[in-house]
Amino acid sequence: MSRLSLTQRLSTVFALLLLTCCGLSAYLQVRANNQHEQETVQRLSSGLAEHIANHSELMDVTGWKPEAVHALFDQLMAVNPSVEVYLLDNNGRLAASAAPRGHLRREQVDIKPIKQLLAGEALPIFGDDPRSATAMKVFSAAPLRVNGQDKGYVYVVLLGEAHDALAADVAASSVLRTTLWSMAVVALLGLVAGLFALRVITRPLHSLTDTVRRFNTDGADAVAALAQAAPLRPGERDEIAILRQAFGQMAQRITEQWRELTQQDKQRREMVANISHDLRTPLTSLHGYLETLQVKADTLSPEERRRYLDIALGQSRKVGRLAQELFELARLESGLVQPEKESFSMPELVQDVFQKFELAAEARQLVLHADIARDLPPVVADLGMMERVLTNLLDNAIKHSPHDTRIEVVLRQVNDTVAVRVSDQGPGIPMSQREQLFKRPSSLSQARRDSGGLGLIIVHRILELHHSTIVLMQETGKGAVFEFSLGTSAA
Repeated sequence: MSRLSLTQRLSTVFALLLLTCCGLSAYLQVRANNQHEQETVQRLSSGLAEHIANHSELMDVTGWKPEAVHALFDQLMAVNPSVEVYLLDNNGRLAASAAPRGHLRREQVDIKPIKQLLAGEALPIFGDDPRSATAMKVFSAAPLRVNGQDKGYVYVVLLGEAHDALAADVAASSVLRTTLWSMAVVALLGLVAGLFALRVITRPLHSLTDTVRRFNTDGADAVAALAQAAPLRPGERDEIAILRQAFGQMAQRITEQWRELTQQDKQRREMVANISHDLRTPLTSLHGYLETLQVKADTLSPEERRRYLDIALGQSRKVGRLAQELFELARLESGLVQPEKESFSMPELVQDVFQKFELAAEARQLVLHADIARDLPPVVADLGMMERVLTNLLDNAIKHSPHDTRIEVVLRQVNDTVAVRVSDQGPGIPMSQREQLFKRPSSLSQARRDSGGLGLIIVHRILELHHSTIVLMQETGKGAVFEFSLGTSAA
């Protein structure tokens, strides 16, 4: 059955259930008819035994009258062959009957059903059939009294052997055949209607199957466009339509993720090429000056030797800084580094970072200015990461600011956050480079040397881990203006 399609399996199960239900219905119908017939016969003939007991001289004080009994039995059997009359003593033992020799299977009848019938309990009530060892049949019974004393019972089986033989013959010839044909017609009509309904119901499922196959052959773009072409109606409750829409959305997300992976792979290749270029330049310079010092060590003056060493040391710092930034970015993007948030004062952190850059700012004749609003609430963030963010932003600002200008850090409360703005008075960042400013390829190409290298990428990633983002603002009279916000302890 596992080789069948879903529609075929559903059809098979439906057909089996339909046939089972039809067979069970036919059985219950026949059983109910038999029950109804027996109850009807017992109700109609409930007074038969009493009539016989009251109007027939079946026994006197000396005992049973065999002639009267046999005459009565013959008369009743001639009028209604389906009934069988028996005379019982008070204990239910058979005293007389009209059964042919060898037809009796019991010598005694259970008295309990007789007492239930005489007590007027609900019909039908079944009693023992003397001509069967196990059968129970509807009956009529009445006490037989002589001179006011109970001498036994008149016991009449209402549906005897003759009735059973005739009913079996009729059932075999007509009723059963009609029932089977009716069941077959009903089953056939139900099967046709059910298969048609299944076809209608599973049609959207076939369409969804075709869509899934198209996803494998034509790609996610075609499937996503197909799903968008049939949007869900308001209040739609069709599970297959909802599944189709969900599959289309999944295909669209897969398409977007695939494009993003392709773009990331392209960026990775460009990053490797740019890193190679950025590392090769200072390494070549470092190697050249060290080689010069080695070859011309005896001919260089102390001033030249010192100058060559300073240049080599500067190139070494540049390589070390780039390597450190790459390592830090790799850790942030690995997902293994998560912020350890705590509550701290942002103004105090700004002052600490200012102290770190005092000498560098004085060397370039720059002014570090903090514009801090009063009563700022503490922020909740990773203190070390936020120090790294401010360090990178101020380092970039100092590198790209002209002499005798000012670098400003502004802190303001905005709703449940503290907004941080870092600005300088340098040339700013060209519009052509703004879109790719926080992405690897641009920051490792010429734009990297113009706009601050991997520092901004690290800042962007740290703020993402804090569910925030950094924005490059456009402000008249300013150079590069970066702004981000952090949640407060009250948020």
